[in-house]
Amino acid sequence: MSNSDCLFCKIIAGQIPAKIAYQDDKCLAFHDINPQAPTHVLVIPREHIASLKEASASLHNELLGHLLTSAAKIASDLGIAEDGFRTVINTGAKAGQSVFHIHVHVLGGRGLAWPPG
Repeated sequence: MSNSDCLFCKIIAGQIPAKIAYQDDKCLAFHDINPQAPTHVLVIPREHIASLKEASASLHNELLGHLLTSAAKIASDLGIAEDGFRTVINTGAKAGQSVFHIHVHVLGGRGLAWPPG
């Protein structure tokens, strides 16, 4: 299921170009156009889910787990896993979510401070 107004659904559909880092039948990962680290990839499900708040345990547990294990694979494939990487899911506008299609940020390639913001 997709949302015709959603930027990430349009990327999945091939209507908007993106530099693809990984894809399979459940998710797509692409390089962020405004990277916050030397490596910054977004991992999105092919199914439109607005945010983590809208995810359902009975429907989405397997998919959410797949997004995270895919993030780890991508970090390894891109060579940032050994030194460490960060995964982030922003939920809601006040938390920094700007595209309302759940996505996992994978950041690495430099030291990352804490707290982030």
